[in-house]
Amino acid sequence: MDIFSPGLAANRNISLPELLTSREARYARQRVWLTRYGTTLISLTVVSPGALKDSPLTRRIFGLAWQAVTEVAQQQGWESLAQEAFPLPTGCEGLFALNQPAEAVKDAALLLEMKHPLGRLWDIDVLDSHGRILSRGDVGLAPRRCLLCNRAANVCGRERTHSVEELLVQMEWMLDAAIAC
Repeated sequence: MDIFSPGLAANRNISLPELLTSREARYARQRVWLTRYGTTLISLTVVSPGALKDSPLTRRIFGLAWQAVTEVAQQQGWESLAQEAFPLPTGCEGLFALNQPAEAVKDAALLLEMKHPLGRLWDIDVLDSHGRILSRGDVGLAPRRCLLCNRAANVCGRERTHSVEELLVQMEWMLDAAIAC
């Protein structure tokens, strides 16, 4: 069975301690991969507001993100040393170890996030071989915009400008529009 299958989603709310533990585990996995492969990593997750992180919606979005990153790596002719997806109750995560300069991978990841109809819903972190995450600011880009308005996403999130329900409706709409294309 496909690990990205929406029917396999945990479909339960995650507590803050569970979320923090999952972030620590992701960081530890990244460190293990950096030690093992000593090269550029992509760490892939889905932007998911609210406490429900692994749902049929986020599984579908992650599956399309995985497919898009895989296709870009193939199109670019990047040597992939390893790739693995982790379907977790705290949301699907993926790691790619690529034998490519981190800057080139970040450029391609940013293009994917900006040009793909679902790219705004993906968090494609690129880590260099030393574990430093290349940020949007490193390449002169502004912070991400909110899904619903033109403000910085982190500001709207911090101020809880929009309800989780409004954001999820927007995510569903974006998914439907992307599938229709």
